[in-house]
Amino acid sequence: MEKREQLYEGKAKKIFATDDPQLLIIDYKDDATAFNGLKKGTITGKGIINNKMSNSLMQMLEKAGIPTHFVRELSDRETLVKKVSIIPLEVIVRNIAAGSFSKRYGVGEGFRFDEPTIEFSYKNDELGDPLINEYHAVAMKLAAKEEIETIKKYALRINEILKAFWNECGVTLVDFKLEFGRLSDGSIVLADEISPDTCRLWDSKTGEKLDKDRFRHDLGGVEDAYQEIMRRLTENI
Repeated sequence: MEKREQLYEGKAKKIFATDDPQLLIIDYKDDATAFNGLKKGTITGKGIINNKMSNSLMQMLEKAGIPTHFVRELSDRETLVKKVSIIPLEVIVRNIAAGSFSKRYGVGEGFRFDEPTIEFSYKNDELGDPLINEYHAVAMKLAAKEEIETIKKYALRINEILKAFWNECGVTLVDFKLEFGRLSDGSIVLADEISPDTCRLWDSKTGEKLDKDRFRHDLGGVEDAYQEIMRRLTENI
């Protein structure tokens, strides 16, 4: 597979074309950002961990019937994926109140929901990724009603699978962000990544944060937390 020109560079990844127009290469960086890019830094080794964790979890989800963009891992930091047209919706699944949910609604961090919630935000950096409901998304032609139903179905199933897996690792899945895209035939697949950048992961016994919140809130031990969550994943995958 021949790696060609860089098509895009985001906060955490670079995207490259290949000699196959239907395939792309993702290159994961160690750069870290928070609060819509207001805070910037580096988490040493993050790119390797996020690449390998995301690939492992996507393969697990594929086996459970969730279609993804994953094709194969090329190196520690690079992965071959199917080219998709990203649907500009961030899909946030929450099992426990934390982060912006707690701040927005005054619900104490750690409050456990009886069933998971789903939020959508409009992927638009200039607007600060505002919350958006299903009616807005359809009205703005970001996604069709049927596509949103498919996304919700996949998101809740992904939550069931990941919650059970992380529970085996002694980790509580608090919440996580997903992104979906359309293949050339219009079918919906899971895209982007699943990593400590995009999930809140707490130690089940101590409640210790093992994710990007350590970077966001200057808690220290960021690299150690990423390495610990990767160790647990590797031992249980």
